[in-house]
Amino acid sequence: MVRVTDQQEDSVRDLGDVPSIEVISRAAVMLLSASAERLGLADPDPDNSPRRDLDEARRLITALAGLVTAASEYLGPHAAPLKDGLQSVQRAFRETSAVPDEPGQGPGEKFTGPVY
Repeated sequence: MVRVTDQQEDSVRDLGDVPSIEVISRAAVMLLSASAERLGLADPDPDNSPRRDLDEARRLITALAGLVTAASEYLGPHAAPLKDGLQSVQRAFRETSAVPDEPGQGPGEKFTGPVY
């Protein structure tokens, strides 16, 4: 039997009170931050970052692109900064790759179109 503490119950109730746009925005920011980390952009020397993992970055960027594209009509004033952030990590991925993907084949580009 799983026992739920008062704090856990409060967390569950709190999530139900959070507007959907905030949940979507938080998820997008988390994906954007994780993408930047996996590209090594959080380190002083991204080229030698121990966090760099392009396979993981590709997955995160693609998930971010799907989320931002699917939710763009609901994002209101948050849409433009999230789209800009998405394009930034897509470009950074292209610049980081030893063999860049063809235009339209990069991470998330099936949702956003080619990013140059």
